[in-house]
Amino acid sequence: MHTIIVLGAGMVGRTIAIDLTKKHTVTLADFNQEALQSSKNKCNLLTTLQLDVTQKENLKQTLQPFDLVVCAVPGFLGFETLKTIIEAKKNVVDISFFPENSLELNDLAKQNNVTAIVDCGVAPGMDNIILGYYNEKLKLTDFQCLVGGLPKVKKWPFNYKAPFSPVDVIEEYTRPARYVENGNVIVKEALSDCEFVDIEGVGTLESFNSDGLRSIIFTMPHIKNMKEKTLRYPGHVEYIKVFKESGFFNEKKINFNGVEVSPLAFTSKILFNEWKLGETEDELTVMRVTVKGENNKGEVKEITYNLLDRYCAKTKTSSMARCTGYTAAAAANLFLEGLFKEKGVFPPELVGKYEACFYYFLNYLEDRNVIYTLEES
Repeated sequence: MHTIIVLGAGMVGRTIAIDLTKKHTVTLADFNQEALQSSKNKCNLLTTLQLDVTQKENLKQTLQPFDLVVCAVPGFLGFETLKTIIEAKKNVVDISFFPENSLELNDLAKQNNVTAIVDCGVAPGMDNIILGYYNEKLKLTDFQCLVGGLPKVKKWPFNYKAPFSPVDVIEEYTRPARYVENGNVIVKEALSDCEFVDIEGVGTLESFNSDGLRSIIFTMPHIKNMKEKTLRYPGHVEYIKVFKESGFFNEKKINFNGVEVSPLAFTSKILFNEWKLGETEDELTVMRVTVKGENNKGEVKEITYNLLDRYCAKTKTSSMARCTGYTAAAAANLFLEGLFKEKGVFPPELVGKYEACFYYFLNYLEDRNVIYTLEES
């Protein structure tokens, strides 16, 4: 049994912490006392700690007794928090999904003899792990990931609920999308190239460009075609484009009756109630990961992994928290069991390339009824 501290008592952080109590002694830390109490009410095996991760020296001291840190803070705090954890010489699994490039911390992690497994959720996360594994098996030419979290009940006009902050979702709609085509990195507006896709068990969804490739642009430059697209119910993109084109997502403040207001902050506030996922609201996570390449006989193979996961009424855990959190918990256990020992910063594709690690993730998730089904052609 090891001692673990989880930073961040949001929906995903709490799910990770509760899962890790099955094998370890877990402390859950957050600045929000209400979030800590809510987590403790769900699982009394947790020790809770009020903590401000922006107080860097205090954070370093707090981390010292623990064998492993799991970082599940909001994205805007992620990079600096991860850097502080590494400076504290602590091994870490990170799912804060910050916009900065985590590989910039690789040298620092090596200097401090630290293993940092980053982006370890569903996407980024399991899609990278699948890619990393098959990159060892095939001479890959193509990678595509289609992914989305959706409410079971469609509510007009957006047909959408967010399992996290609307600000983070809006960033996905505004940050330019990078993908790789014929070996070239292409940058397009988010929400572009909208097309319909049929998903078994769900129906027709729309997919659009979003900036989801992250580390694999740098770690897998030999793959000629790589793209990630976000999935939503049909009609969602059109409404979002209207908001975007009308200036509702602009960060620059405007003067309204003598008050300086950011349109983005105002829009986020309005959408918070419209998009807020209820604590026990039924929702689902959909993902389709496809890789294509030649085997050692020169035969072209196409491998597809499909995920359709739903809210768990038994544990009252959202699907997105399950799919994201259990992947991170798998990474934590995998590391503590000694299956991955390399030092530095490692996106999931550099962990999943090892067969033992790849199957550890799949089996860990399957044990929790998060099931990836395989199709080969």
